Order: sequence, then structure tokens, then C-alpha cells
Amino acid sequence: MKHPIISKIVGVNWLKLFFLGTILSFILFSALAADDYKPTLYNLTYPSYFGNRFSIPSDNPLTNEGIYLGRKLFYETRLSANRKISCASCHKQEKAFSDDRVGSIGVDGSVTERNSMAIVNLLWARKFFWDGRAIGLEQQAAIPLANPHEMGQSAALSAVILRKIKGYPYLFKHAFGDTAITADRIVKAIAQFERTLISADSPYDKYLRNEYSPSQIELEGMGLFMTAPQPGKGIRGANCAHCHGGEKSYLEMFHNNGLDSIYKDAGIQLLTGFETDHGRFKAPTLRNIALTAPYMHDGRFSSLEKVLDHYNGPLHPHHLSSFLKGSSNNEGGLTLGLTNKEKMAIVSFLHMLTDSSFVKNPAFSDPNKETN
Repeated sequence: MKHPIISKIVGVNWLKLFFLGTILSFILFSALAADDYKPTLYNLTYPSYFGNRFSIPSDNPLTNEGIYLGRKLFYETRLSANRKISCASCHKQEKAFSDDRVGSIGVDGSVTERNSMAIVNLLWARKFFWDGRAIGLEQQAAIPLANPHEMGQSAALSAVILRKIKGYPYLFKHAFGDTAITADRIVKAIAQFERTLISADSPYDKYLRNEYSPSQIELEGMGLFMTAPQPGKGIRGANCAHCHGGEKSYLEMFHNNGLDSIYKDAGIQLLTGFETDHGRFKAPTLRNIALTAPYMHDGRFSSLEKVLDHYNGPLHPHHLSSFLKGSSNNEGGLTLGLTNKEKMAIVSFLHMLTDSSFVKNPAFSDPNKETN
């Protein structure tokens, strides 16, 4: 029979061992649980003809968890000062992530001076906004957040707000490995989501895959789009691809396209200070262009037909990009000289760039509206 004092000592030791074992188990479980939050790499897919000329920052790889968080933040109105505006307010999915207003309305009720550009295939872009002032999507995401006439709230302040919202620490932990919510992580997550907004299933893409047979007028428009006019050789064209690209329908170029002699908005001259940069703006992608009216940096044209009427000339010559000078389907002509039938053909081709699956893709939609 055990001595009562010994039994008491042994009991105390067992109690200590129990608590010690519990603590060790908790530490071990926490360590294992931490591994569960390691983000999983996203399977990036795109057509080979888009090319591999892009870079993803090494400190912001594409992960499934980061992309989902970025998607949620893209639609999060609490990132704005008035709690009413999100990134999606000015970049609507049904409009190929552009805005159908000439200028978007900000938190202070003012209207932006420039039309909201479509967010599509940005993985291949390096400079953002009409004047290219942002280098990289992370920098691009931060600018409208802090702009007092857009969302009016810095990413740093948004981080403070999100820390108090149930669910966000969990999402940030899954995306970045721990629950820290920072300005840097907010813009990184949004950038991750935006890099996945790839449009590559339009009738034109299906044509390139031999899955679509264009109509005769679409083929005529495609030929005009891709061809520079050479009236001396009897070759007619509109040379649209010079600025807007061919298969990818995107080239990162900045041009003065003859809208005005003196621009109210001087374009990239505001950044460089060079007189020769007056009125130069980024040539936008033409993917889903039929959905992204109004057109130009100031939204002055309400239809594709009016855009073609502009390019058919005459163009304002002051600082006009050199390749547009003297480009004509008529020998010695001062205007492009497209016929009405040719303009209709080009518009028909541009409609071939509409990707209905892109604007309806549930992976790009507001996750807060998902039904369980």
C-alpha cells in the first residue's frame, strides 16, 4: 500500500505531466496547422500566341488564395472613404471591366477627367493608366485607392479597417501565411486577381484555333485592320494593328492620334515635360472593344463608327504620331480614305473581339453575391 504523502506527490507529477503534454500537443498542432495555410500556386493558362513577354514579381506569386482575396477586395466598398465605391464600381465586369460613363464618379461626387480603361490581359502590360505613370499592377492598384477624387482612402487606412472585419484575418492568413493585414498585402492581392483577368475566347480566338468561320465582311475587316495602305500597289488598309497589335490585339504604345491641336489634357507630357509628348496617350487593348464605349482618354466618342470617322480624318497634325502622317488609301491623300463599306467591315471585325465568356466568368464576379 502506497504512503498517502507519496501518492499525493505522484498525483501532482501526473497533473503536471498532463498539462505539459497538453501544451506540447497544442504547439505541435499549431505548427501543423500553420502548414495548412501555405498558399497554393495558381495554374496560369493562356494562348501561346499571347507570348511569354510578362513578369510576375517574385514577392507576389499568383496563388489561389491570394487571387480569391484580391477578388474579394476588388469588390470591397469598405476600401473607399464613403463605403460605397469599390474597384468594380469603375471597372464593371459586364463592360469588360471598364466604365460606361465618360468619367467615373468618385467618393466626393466629382467626375474623373479620364475614362476608366478596361482591365483585361494586364499580365502583358508594364505601364498603367492612360499616361503610363504606374509601373506594375501593385503600384497601379494603390493609386485610385488613395486618390481623393476616386476612392479617397489609402491602403494603409484600409488595412486598419479590414483588421476589424470578421473573416479578413482568416483570408489574409490563407493568402500570405499569417493574419497580418497591411497596405502592401492589400495591393498585392488586388494585383494578383487582376493578372488573372485574361480574355482569350472571343470568336477571333476561336478563328485562330480553327473553331470559327468568319463571315465575308468580318474577313474583309480583319484584312483592313491588319494591313497598312499602299495605294501605289493597290493595297487598301486601315493599319489599326500598328498600334493595337495583331493576334493579341494589344501593344504597349503611346501616341498622339490627332484628336486636337492643343489638348486640354496633355497626356504623358504632364509627366515628362517634353513638348513632343503633348497629347500622347496609351493605345488601349481592343479586346472586348465593342463593350467598352465611350472611347478615347476623355470618352469623347460614343461608338466605334465615330472612332473610325475620326481616323478617316483629317487628323490634327500638331505632334501627330509620324506613322499617321500621310497614311492614306489614296495616292497623295491627306486622309485615310476608307469607304463606308470598309468602315462597316472593320467594325464587324472588332465585334469578333467580344469574349462573352470573359464578361460572364463567375471566377471574376463579386464573391459576396455567390449563393451557397
